[in-house]
Amino acid sequence: MKIFAVGMNYREHCQELHQGMELPSEPVIFMKPDSALLKDSKPFFLPDFSNWIEYETELVVRINRLGKSISERFASRYYDAVTVGIDFTARDLQQKLVADGRPWEISKGFDGAAVIGDFIPVDKLPEIQQLEFNLNVDGKTVQRGDTSDMIFHVNKIVSYISRFYTLKMGDLLYTGTPVGVGPVSIGQHLEGFLEEKKVLDFYIR
Repeated sequence: MKIFAVGMNYREHCQELHQGMELPSEPVIFMKPDSALLKDSKPFFLPDFSNWIEYETELVVRINRLGKSISERFASRYYDAVTVGIDFTARDLQQKLVADGRPWEISKGFDGAAVIGDFIPVDKLPEIQQLEFNLNVDGKTVQRGDTSDMIFHVNKIVSYISRFYTLKMGDLLYTGTPVGVGPVSIGQHLEGFLEEKKVLDFYIR
């Protein structure tokens, strides 16, 4: 299983991180190892190498068949379910690595950094580019997104990734986070919702 993720896929989030930056002309892709996956409502344990872990709430797409060099118009045939996930980021580590001109994979790919919720079949939901999702922390909504606001839509992302990597059944695609990322701390309760249905529920330890 491979875990793909898209950076800077919502305009307001781009400005949130980098004021005045130009929007990407192609999807910004990075990967997480399978050891980053955290599922089944297991708690997320804050790592000892960072003092600044931030949540990034995202729509996650599950690939359901083998594909390579997929045409965008056929891309919808290659995924069957979606959920809400968290792309945890060690922001202090990421900023240091970027400043040093070094790869920042470890700030995104550490153990537990890819939280995943319960999947819902796409045929049970509205059109994939018209989905609302949100994250609550201790009962308060802290981040809200709508897939219609994506810079690169899901089918475009699937097609683009498949130019470079063969997609396989069970691969996951984190499609980018909207504005509103923020830090987490011990004891917090995180709940993720997709179209008002709770699909994600876990604690920070």
